[in-house]
Amino acid sequence: MARRDPGSTELLLDILPDAFPWVRFLPEADLHAFAVELVDTMRAADSLGNNASVAQLLTAWRHTAEVHSDPELLAALTRDHGDDYGPVPDPRDIG
Repeated sequence: MARRDPGSTELLLDILPDAFPWVRFLPEADLHAFAVELVDTMRAADSLGNNASVAQLLTAWRHTAEVHSDPELLAALTRDHGDDYGPVPDPRDIG
């Protein structure tokens, strides 16, 4: 739907904030990415008869919106740390 008709994409973008109020915190590019991914995932999940992937997608994007809603958290997560903390030990070797 959304990929085939630009009008349907605009309609989807208009109704998403009513269905998922947290999308208001997403930057515009992320809102578009969410809309496309939601349609694609819903279509794929429907073909399997299993909506678990839709729930996971919504959870992941909701957490993304949470980060964007908190300027301090967004700054902490997106700043350049500039350091290489070295190799990560294999967890199987710890203990």
